Amino acid sequence: MIVLGLILMVAGYLLGIGILTTLGLILLVVGVILLVMGSMGRPAFGRRHYF
Repeated sequence: MIVLGLILMVAGYLLGIGILTTLGLILLVVGVILLVMGSMGRPAFGRRHYF
């Protein structure tokens, strides 16, 4: 999810499409939150790991 967020952010910036940049930023933030929760050993949304 982090990689997809980065790709969307870069594509949105290069193509000048603001909605892609916004969606990329949202996916990036959600991916980082899930990564931190998973590394702490806390299951998030019923799952312990997100691959």
